[in-house]
Order: sequence, then C-alpha cells, then structure tokens
Amino acid sequence: MSAALRKNAGIHRLFQSHPITHLNGPTRAPVLRTQTTRSRAYFRFPIFLRRTRENELSPSFFSSPFSSSSSVSKVGFVGWYLGMVKSRPVLTKSVTSALIYTAADLSSQILSLPSTETFDFVRILRMAGYGMLILGPSLHFWFNFMSKLFPKRDLFSTLKKMVMGQALYGPTMTAVFFSVNACLQGENIAEIVARLKRDLLPTMINGVMYWPVCDFVTFRFAPVHLQPLVTNSFSYLWTVYMTYKASLDKVSTNS
Repeated sequence: MSAALRKNAGIHRLFQSHPITHLNGPTRAPVLRTQTTRSRAYFRFPIFLRRTRENELSPSFFSSPFSSSSSVSKVGFVGWYLGMVKSRPVLTKSVTSALIYTAADLSSQILSLPSTETFDFVRILRMAGYGMLILGPSLHFWFNFMSKLFPKRDLFSTLKKMVMGQALYGPTMTAVFFSVNACLQGENIAEIVARLKRDLLPTMINGVMYWPVCDFVTFRFAPVHLQPLVTNSFSYLWTVYMTYKASLDKVSTNS
C-alpha cells in the first residue's frame, strides 16, 4: 500500500513539472527546448570574440595600403614626396627639375673641366633656374595636356604621345633652353640665332636616338602625376649632355 502511494506521488510530481495542454492544442517540450537553448549557447561566441570577428570583416581591414588614409603611404621620403606631388604639383615638379639640373650640371663640369679649375657656380644657378622656372612647370602642363588629349595608355595612344613629344615639345624646349642660357650669358639676338643654327639640329638628332625609349616607358607605364618625375630621372644623362652643349663658346658673328 505504501509503495503504491509513493508511486502515485512520483507521478503527480512528474505531471506538475511537465504539464500537458489540451490534446487538440500544441504540447510543450521543455526538455527539447532546454537542449536547443543549450546547444545554441554552446555555439555562441563570447562577446570579445564576436567583436574581433566583426573588426576582421570591417571594410577598413580590406582597404588599400595606398589609400590616402593609410599610414603606410605617409611614412618615409617616398610617401612625403607623393603627398607633395598631389597637394602642390607644380612646385614639387619644379623643385625636382631644379635639383636634377643642378646635379646634372655638376656632373657635366666634373667630366669636362680640368682638375685645376673650380666649379662655375653661376652656370649651376642658370641651370637650376631653368629647371625651376621653365622646365618643371612646362612638364606638368605638357603631360596633363597629353593625358587629356589621349587619355588611354594603350600602345597606339602611347605612340601618338611619343610622336607629339618628338615633333613639338622636344624641339621647342631645346630651342628655349639654348636661347635662355645664351641670353643669360649676355649674348645678343644674332649670337643666339647663330648658336641655334650650330647646336639645335645636332642636339635634336641625338635626342631622337635617346628619348623615344624613355618616352615610351613614361607614357606607357607611369601615372600622369608621376610622369614628370620619370622624365626628369631619364633627363639626368641628357641634361649632362645639354649643359655641356650650352657651355660651348658663342658663335662669332663677325664677317
């Protein structure tokens, strides 16, 4: 009898802990719900892990290292120079041309002057001034003009830019270089014309043998804002030759 009472009491407690609704209605399964809840909680990441995963998938994580907000592009001289090219393009390219012309003229004097003679610092200032005031700004506007006229960088567009450079920009800047340098040395108009007749054509012929390959690399592979820098780099050797030609004695105009 006591065993039957204990069995009925156990059944009563079981129904209290697991109530069952009407037969036609839905039944609750607290054990299954508890297992599901526990399984979801088991696979749920802790808060600090969830935040880490969100940060790993954020757009800034995949941003390009060459973007303006990247700290990598702002480190070192190269990053500083690229920033200056974008913020002050004409000034930066002008100073670059002046420095390259200064270095090229120093090299030209080292190669041509006897060891007993000193450097001609007035000549160095002339070359630096030409690079700063004339060549640097002209390179900036010329390459921008070419990029607008022929915006593509395919082979045909590159060849057209090369032809225009050899036919227009190169001869014009060569004549300006010889004329300005001669004028600063005190030569008159007749002497400047005589110098151009003597030096311009041979210089252009030598330029045709040197510049097409340089122009191809510049127009084909360099972005527009860095094309003056690439050209100035190629022009170092050419400027050594040009400063040597410009330092030759003036042509006598006496008949």
